[in-house]
Amino acid sequence: MNSSDEFQHIQCTSTGPGALKFVILLGAGKSSLLQALFRLVDQSAINGTILIDDIDIARLSLNHLRSHLSVIPQVPILFCGTLRYNIDPFERFSDEECLTALEAVQLKQLVRNHPDGLHLLVTESGTNLSAGERQLVCVARAILKRSHILLIDEATANVDHTTDRMIQEVIADKFRDRTILTIAHRLNTIANSDRILMLKQGEVAYFDVPNNIDLSEGDKQK
Repeated sequence: MNSSDEFQHIQCTSTGPGALKFVILLGAGKSSLLQALFRLVDQSAINGTILIDDIDIARLSLNHLRSHLSVIPQVPILFCGTLRYNIDPFERFSDEECLTALEAVQLKQLVRNHPDGLHLLVTESGTNLSAGERQLVCVARAILKRSHILLIDEATANVDHTTDRMIQEVIADKFRDRTILTIAHRLNTIANSDRILMLKQGEVAYFDVPNNIDLSEGDKQK
């Protein structure tokens, strides 16, 4: 993959933490953006730099970079193992902290109702959990990690309205002092963002506050 073919002449700057939300429309290279941020592609394929706090991410170790990033994907990523393992795979947090994170996403009762508690078994891909529960586990994982930057990739696309609203409220509360990059296809779903970046054909079409952008245009791009 040559990232220079995906994006051209892009320079966007934000200062200070807190809910800077980028919106990448369908077909505009959202996967390439995620791959570039997490350095999942060969850096020689990227023309240009990505700076976080004025530091070129190419100069950071992968472990350091990724320890400061969290992602809530559209398709939840869960592994065969305990619930605790799925939210804290490196055992960095106490049981109490894990329970607090699960309580924030209203999954504490799931633990209390199961004889194995935090060690209840999650099957591969979380098939023994509902779609909403799978996504909430990913949110709890992000809460525990406390990363400076949260990437949200259409995280509520496959959940019901009640779960959608709860996830939005939890993110607004738990990540209010963090930078949030939201990748969405429908602009009207992120009208409360501080800033919107819209890409068209690999170039910046808009980088402005929502009030200055025709939000209806996002749905026309699907």
